[in-house]
Amino acid sequence: MSGLANKSAIAAAAVLLSASVAFAQEEVGQATLIKTAVTGAGGALAIRSPVYRDERITTSQSGLGEFTFRDGTKFAVGGNSSVIIDHFVFDDAKSFNQLTLNAARGSFRWISGKSKSEAYQIVTPAGTLGVRGTRLDIFVGPGGITSVVLLEGAAQFCDANGCKELRRRCDVVVATPSGGISDPARVDRSIFQTIGTDSAFPFLSGRQRLTRGFYGFASGSCGLSGQRSGPQRTGPGGADRPERPGPAPSGYD
Repeated sequence: MSGLANKSAIAAAAVLLSASVAFAQEEVGQATLIKTAVTGAGGALAIRSPVYRDERITTSQSGLGEFTFRDGTKFAVGGNSSVIIDHFVFDDAKSFNQLTLNAARGSFRWISGKSKSEAYQIVTPAGTLGVRGTRLDIFVGPGGITSVVLLEGAAQFCDANGCKELRRRCDVVVATPSGGISDPARVDRSIFQTIGTDSAFPFLSGRQRLTRGFYGFASGSCGLSGQRSGPQRTGPGGADRPERPGPAPSGYD
């Protein structure tokens, strides 16, 4: 290869690498609340930290992160959780043609933004969740057992054998990677025995408190509050201290 051709090849490779890096660093949203320890691909996140395509977000045992995506979608990540912003395609500057998250473990709250409903997908070890103008809570536990509680709107949870529709507020489904999906039913405190831990659904039980923007017009606990006395919040210096009980949001119990 001549010297000129070699230089041209190097220049072309540099352009491709630069484009690849820029694509990988596409910003999907930013953090709006960080408590204790929440980390991304580049290390610890803080309020207003951007989050990017393909970034894995993880939290400590008592960590809590709230995020707002470019289309107004709100997403909360509870303690001891891991999620990847797996894929997204912009429709325009303020909406997505596709937004896919991969929830590997832990607790999450989702509130749909302004993009078309079919743009949203949440992948879990037990199946894929499609959301339809929705607010819902998700828990992914040991062995990939996955449970979803619908709070507003509608959702569809699918695995290789079919789908189950969530249409009634406070209905829940439970799925395992190899055991199918349960029929939707009104959630109650037996869900903690089914999943095998009382740390599931911390935003409903009161173990962790979200900011006001994560509670809808019909907020409440779906009957799961009071599972653990003294829910934790972060005090001065990052230490956990008991949270003083406050009035429950109005709406369904």
